[in-house]
Amino acid sequence: MRIVVFGANGPTGRLLTGQALAAGQHVAAVTRRPAEFPITHEQLDVVEADAHDARAVDRAVEGADVVLSALGVPFTRKPVTIYSDGIRNITAAMARHGVKRVVVVSSSAAEPHHHADGGFLLNRVFQPLITATIGKTTYADMRRMEEFLRGGDLDWTIMRPSGLFDAPGVTSYELREDQAPGVFTSRTDLAASLLEQATDTRFVRRAAAVTTSEGAPTLFQLLRREALKRD
Repeated sequence: MRIVVFGANGPTGRLLTGQALAAGQHVAAVTRRPAEFPITHEQLDVVEADAHDARAVDRAVEGADVVLSALGVPFTRKPVTIYSDGIRNITAAMARHGVKRVVVVSSSAAEPHHHADGGFLLNRVFQPLITATIGKTTYADMRRMEEFLRGGDLDWTIMRPSGLFDAPGVTSYELREDQAPGVFTSRTDLAASLLEQATDTRFVRRAAAVTTSEGAPTLFQLLRREALKRD
């Protein structure tokens, strides 16, 4: 199977590319900066393309069996269009090349809900604050992406992780339709769930929440890690 991965040079995209190659798949890793892509493999093609560039996206999608999108950008107060522009260009290319299956990364915060495991601080303080301020433009564009997919006729799945953290390996993550009580998702589990959906039909034309329990940090540990990060 030839899998095209958009956002391949991001944290989740690199994990997804490595997992797909380890599973014996042929991967086209799409990135704006191919010279910086750290993975080499005989079944890997590194493709230069910007998701905003329709012609470049069309070339990247040609020959695909399935498209997996791990596109993402850091929070910003400026307008965000990578999710909505990207999916429009990707799906247009898929239609031209006869590709039906697409799986995209969104977020549990695109449709904020009460997390049973979140407690007062997450549900009443942090989630409302982030979705209304630094995450506002990001989540708005994720919702545009989701709405666009729902209006089309492709075999789509929307993956909704919660608070992302790094972990050494894939765990027995949980998938639920639309929403989940858990508040954390490891990037390795998110990547694995994307790859799983390349061939799984359970969530076709549905949104799936992916949650990690094993090894998950506390909310305070996650916030501390984010605060200590440097560009």
